[in-house]
Amino acid sequence: MNEKSKLLYTPEQRIKRDQSVWTLVQGVLAPVQFLVFLVSITLVIRFLMTGKDYDYANYSIMLKTFLLLLIMVTGCIWEKVVFDKYLFAEAFFWEDVFSMLVIFLHLSYVYCLLNQILSPNALMILALCAYGAYFINAAQFIWKLRVARKEYEALQNKASMTNEIFQQGYAS
Repeated sequence: MNEKSKLLYTPEQRIKRDQSVWTLVQGVLAPVQFLVFLVSITLVIRFLMTGKDYDYANYSIMLKTFLLLLIMVTGCIWEKVVFDKYLFAEAFFWEDVFSMLVIFLHLSYVYCLLNQILSPNALMILALCAYGAYFINAAQFIWKLRVARKEYEALQNKASMTNEIFQQGYAS
C-alpha cells in the first residue's frame, strides 16, 4: 500500500466502527434489503411481462423503499459515530451523494403511486430505474468494504513484518 494514500478509516475510526452497534444494524439491514430487492425486481419484471401481480409488485416496492429509508437513517447514525458527520463524510462522500439519487427515485415512485400520476407500466419502469440506481449504490458500498478489508490486511502484514524485524534485530 502506498504510504501517502489516505486510509478509509483511521485506527480510531476503525475501533469506533468495530465497537458500534450500528455496524451490526447495517450488517443485518443491508442483506435483508437486498433480498427484498431480489423478490421485488422479480415481481416488477413479472408484471411488466405478464400484467400479473401489480399489487404484489407495489407492496414489494413499498417494503423495499421502507428498508432503504431505514438503512439510510441508521447509516447516518453509524456515520456520525464513526466519522463524526451524519452524511457526506470524506470516506463515503460519493456513496452518500449517489444514495440521495437512489432515495429520490424511490420516493418519486411512492409519490407517483399515491397520487396516481403514472400508468402502471410507467410506474414499474420508474421502479426499475430506482432499482438500477440502488444496485449501483450497493456495489459502491461493497467495493468500500473490500477496500477497507484490504487496507486492514496490508496494515496487519506491515505490523507483522515490523515486529519480525524488531524481534530479529533484538535477538542478534
